[in-house]
Amino acid sequence: MKVTSIKGFSDILPEEVGVWQRVEAAAREIFEAYNFTEIRIPIVEKTELFSRSIGEATDIVEKEMYTFDDRDRTQITLRPEGTAGVVRAYVQSEMYKSEPVRKLYYLGPMFRRERPQKGRLRQFHQIGAEALGRGDPLIDAEILLLLQDFFAAVGLTEPALQLNSLGDTACRPQYREKLLAFLKAHEQELCGDCRRRIDRNPLRVLDCKEPGCIAATHDAPSILDSLCAPCQEHFAAVQRLLRDTGVNFRLNPRMVRGLDYYCRTTFEWTTTQLGSQSAVAAGGRYDGLVEQLGGPAIPGVGFALGIERLTMLVKMQEMPTSAGPDVYIVWVGTAARDWAFSLTHRLRQKNIAVELEGEARSLKSQMRRADKFKARAVLIVGDDELAKGRAVLRDMACKQQEEIDLNGIEAELTARKAS
Repeated sequence: MKVTSIKGFSDILPEEVGVWQRVEAAAREIFEAYNFTEIRIPIVEKTELFSRSIGEATDIVEKEMYTFDDRDRTQITLRPEGTAGVVRAYVQSEMYKSEPVRKLYYLGPMFRRERPQKGRLRQFHQIGAEALGRGDPLIDAEILLLLQDFFAAVGLTEPALQLNSLGDTACRPQYREKLLAFLKAHEQELCGDCRRRIDRNPLRVLDCKEPGCIAATHDAPSILDSLCAPCQEHFAAVQRLLRDTGVNFRLNPRMVRGLDYYCRTTFEWTTTQLGSQSAVAAGGRYDGLVEQLGGPAIPGVGFALGIERLTMLVKMQEMPTSAGPDVYIVWVGTAARDWAFSLTHRLRQKNIAVELEGEARSLKSQMRRADKFKARAVLIVGDDELAKGRAVLRDMACKQQEEIDLNGIEAELTARKAS
């Protein structure tokens, strides 16, 4: 019987890896231009990290986490998101003692047991960034500028920015009571999940995607009408900075995000090209999270974007596929094979991508293989050409070929790659 992969866990095949690598390379280049440095965090964490930070009344903690007991009965969880782990590392290593302001980014797999669908798997991959130690609106705007520059770098102009503020501990409790009173009056119109958690986290009802809940909360009070003066000032500054730097956005007061740690600025970049899976990147401010996980009262803001969805969008833009080898060496004869094998090694040491066959094939068959590999050039050498010190170099793009002196072959191919 054939063994298959687990439902919701997908291979990234060689034909797809090139797009992933270009996306990841663009992320590193853009993030480092904004002075973010990479951090690598464990895939498995103590379960309490996520229940304390994300919130016990969230879908992630209630339904979606891969949680199990370790041999010592410690409850551990495959990470469902990256922010909690980054903040845990920031606190545990006491980064704040040497320099409280740290700008960190990460790449890697996350795990949630959701219903698999287009662009949404149980093992999915994210690129994220966290700016810790700054509570000013400039860093909120900087995060959004970084994302806009990143999308441009991978050739995307379609994702649109939605913006909201969730207030803070000074003004959100009053809004929560207003919203709770409204929801209680419409409780029978809400879905079972929303009725069950309405008292613990009424804001989550605004995030529910059930049609009945959307209709029932259409006239719910807006949090933007309940912001305290400092939150109003902060949010107004973020909007002004975005306008000044040419970032288009629209306000969405229903956007509350799915995690409990968010406050003040929250945002989503969305697309219309992937059906119901519209969010490409999302995040916001989480000023109390560092303290909640045992550190000092240090603010933070960050985001995560889904690589699966992003690569789907990139492929829709028809970015060029990754090129094949720089040179495909076609050999005929035992002496030519041995010479080609040695040359291949020397060229690879010079970072020239080379491919050749290990078994004897006809010249025609090897040329077909070179074309299939999308090689830029083909070097054709047989025992006779080797004895003469000359071989044929064929440009596969223009289909022109010329004889070339084997004595200077390495320098010639190196120069051609550089040109």
